[in-house]
Amino acid sequence: MEPTKVQSDGGLNVTLTIRLLMHGKEVGSIIGKKGETVKKMREESGARINISEGNCPERIVTITGPTDTIFKAFAMIAYKFEEDIINSMSNSPATSKPPVTLRLVVPASQCGSLIGKGGSKIKEMRESTGAQVQVAGDMLPNSTERAVTISGTPEAIIQCVKQICVVMLESPPKGATIPYRPKPASTPVIFSGGQAYTIQGQYAIPHPDVWTPVHQPAPTRLQFPMI
Repeated sequence: MEPTKVQSDGGLNVTLTIRLLMHGKEVGSIIGKKGETVKKMREESGARINISEGNCPERIVTITGPTDTIFKAFAMIAYKFEEDIINSMSNSPATSKPPVTLRLVVPASQCGSLIGKGGSKIKEMRESTGAQVQVAGDMLPNSTERAVTISGTPEAIIQCVKQICVVMLESPPKGATIPYRPKPASTPVIFSGGQAYTIQGQYAIPHPDVWTPVHQPAPTRLQFPMI
């Protein structure tokens, strides 16, 4: 593979696919009301943003496109998460702002290059960007991929993602990669009035087969008969 050409602005002139692992609440924030937030992100960044379906506690968010569009999409996601943190802090006594955290899903065969000899590469990334970077020691279940957690300010995260992209392009994955697919939540499902619900504590949470943020009924409190 030819050496990657890095432009003066730090961007790369290639097309990439980056996978992110998110919790349900984070996915809801990215989708937004009636899908408006993700629609805006797609339009303004120019990147393709796909979100895995299914009733899973975790979801995979796939971002594909030329690297400049990927970095724009990452920036929008990082700033959206920072906005969520600021909003949550307005209702809490916490005084120090926690960092924004994103989790990348990376083929295990590329993780050695990200870490570098004796941890030199990952140390260099931490020092030059100010972001914290952690590569999981274990592979994600039923896959040959590992989670790479990046935390810090949105600006630090964006710089760190750029550096990770350079490493991944210079060291392509070896052999076949078995992608991580989150498992559905193993909660009981009941049906009522043509709607499926999962049971969480004393509440029945609407459980559409294909998850969409549109027309989602409110959680229904279960009424248990008195014995």
